[in-house]
Amino acid sequence: MDTAPPPLAYRSPRENPWWIPPFLGGVPEGLAAAHLRLLGVLTFALFFENYDFSVLGNALPQLAESFGLSKAALGDFTSVTRLGALPAFLLVPLADRIGRRRLVLLSVVGMSLGSALTATSQTAAQFVLFQFLTRTFLVTAGVVAVVIVTEEFPAEHRGWGIGMLSGVAAIGFGLGALLYGFVNHLPLGWRALYLVSATPLLLFPWLRRDVVETRRFAAARGEALARDGVGAALRGAFQPLAALVREHPRRALAIGLIGSFSAAGVGTCFQFVSQFLQTERGWSPGAFAIMSVFFGAFGIIGNPAAGRLGDRLGRRRVVVAVMCAFPLCAAAFFAGPATLIPAPWTAMVFLSMASSVMLRALTTELFPTELRGSAGGAQALLETLGVVVGLFLYSRAMEWLGSQELVLPLMSCATLLSAAAVALVPETARRELEDISAEEDAA
Repeated sequence: MDTAPPPLAYRSPRENPWWIPPFLGGVPEGLAAAHLRLLGVLTFALFFENYDFSVLGNALPQLAESFGLSKAALGDFTSVTRLGALPAFLLVPLADRIGRRRLVLLSVVGMSLGSALTATSQTAAQFVLFQFLTRTFLVTAGVVAVVIVTEEFPAEHRGWGIGMLSGVAAIGFGLGALLYGFVNHLPLGWRALYLVSATPLLLFPWLRRDVVETRRFAAARGEALARDGVGAALRGAFQPLAALVREHPRRALAIGLIGSFSAAGVGTCFQFVSQFLQTERGWSPGAFAIMSVFFGAFGIIGNPAAGRLGDRLGRRRVVVAVMCAFPLCAAAFFAGPATLIPAPWTAMVFLSMASSVMLRALTTELFPTELRGSAGGAQALLETLGVVVGLFLYSRAMEWLGSQELVLPLMSCATLLSAAAVALVPETARRELEDISAEEDAA
């Protein structure tokens, strides 16, 4: 007879490590100090991923002015820039060949140098090129960090670990918004914002010391890697991608549908929040920064909240609820009363954070160790394509309808298709990774 798993207990937020703000909730009882130390160093990498993404959305008005871009052209400009995540599809599978640790460290160096180069851009083409490079490494670092947490954390707390990783890292969005509030007073304007993203390079020795290889990767590939060397591993870098589709077609299709449609709806809407408020509602950069920092603190609770709810109620229930609620909040934000904008915006942030946590959890939990990094890379590719298609359709719809108040709520409805695709995957909450893989193998 099946018995319900025991309830999960959490310590008081007052006992949190210094880098976990109390408003994000407490640490699970019994979680080892080594797990928290690893989570802390990985959070640093994702912090600057979120910061960089925040800057592009916030600084769109200044970028448009610098490069002479019209409102309709911004959709194409941002879509091409977002394509920088596509090469991560080819880079992330290296985590399954040369190791998670090596790839995270390489990505930190790449994203720091790319951000510094972005600050030197003189034309829109140069900006896109440098951001293409930067985003490749940003996305890679983010995907591999989640893989490490998935493989190292106890089964009953994987959701919490991924949620807290994303929650603390999401403060990077707040930092980007806070600094953006001073963009008109900074010596280099928007360029100064990208120079901040080079900070990880200065702290590289700390990352090199504290990022560790996972035990699951060491067991699956450690012996072969030590025997054959990195060169041989690189020559077989794309083998896991083929195996992913060949051996797990149903799960690969499901994750692709969930990720691409959610990205098309959520990513397209958030890309134009700053631009919409400044051009359609007359907000100043400072006013937007205040809303982002103050109300954003409530929104980012969606990360750990989704992690805890996912551990308690299951990943699938949380994804369906979040994806169905997002279009309602988007409609209230873009087409609702201007005086109530902070409320739906906060809800949108909460829901987008929650959906990201659950999708990252599912992507890394559904596949075996030797394919886990490749699954993350494939998911990054499909999310990017989803956003790019969404931005392309946005530009075409704007040419036809001419109103962001109508177009963006319509775009947000793509998340409903994500909710429907959840039916294709099994529940993974509080189950050992090996059991999840064995279930499909036996099916």
